[in-house]
Amino acid sequence: MLTTLKTSYTDTRAADLAWRLGLEPLPALAVLPLKFDTTDVELRLLGASHQVLLDGPDGDCSETVACLPGSSTPLPLGVAKQVGDWDYEFGARVEVLGESAFEARAQELLALVAEHPHGLAGVFPGSPYAFTALLMYRQGGRLGWRTWHAYPQEGRLVTTRSRVGARVAEPA
Repeated sequence: MLTTLKTSYTDTRAADLAWRLGLEPLPALAVLPLKFDTTDVELRLLGASHQVLLDGPDGDCSETVACLPGSSTPLPLGVAKQVGDWDYEFGARVEVLGESAFEARAQELLALVAEHPHGLAGVFPGSPYAFTALLMYRQGGRLGWRTWHAYPQEGRLVTTRSRVGARVAEPA
C-alpha cells in the first residue's frame, strides 16, 4: 500500500532517528493491520517515521524507529534482546547515494512495497523521494520486517531489518 502522508516532513536528517522497544502506540498517519497465524501485527507510519506492533501468543513487541523528543542516541548497528517470549534482533545501516542513484533506489523500493500485500509506504509532501516504507514477511518460524527511511536532501537511505521468533529453551 502506498499513500501520500498529510503532514510536514518531521525527521529531516538520518542522524535524528532513534530506536526504542516497548513504546505504547504513537499517533499514526497510516496503519496496515496484518495477521500471521495467531500473531496480530500493525505496521504504522508516524509523522516521524515508523512503529511495528506485534501481539501474539509469545507476547507483545513494540519497535519504534523515529525522531523521538529527548533522544539523542543514534540507531544501533545491531541489537539482540529477549522481549517477553520473543527473541528479537535489529540491525540498521545508512547508505549515502548520489542523486541519480538515490532516485533510482527510491523508485525501486516504493514500487516493491506498494505492490506487496504486506507492505506500507508513505511519501512525505515536498519530494517524491522523501518516504518511509515497511515490509513484513515470514521466514521459517520467525516474523521479520524491513524498513527504509529516505532523506533525499542528504542522499541518505536508512535501512533497518528486524526479526522475532519464539524463544528457544536452553537444553537442561
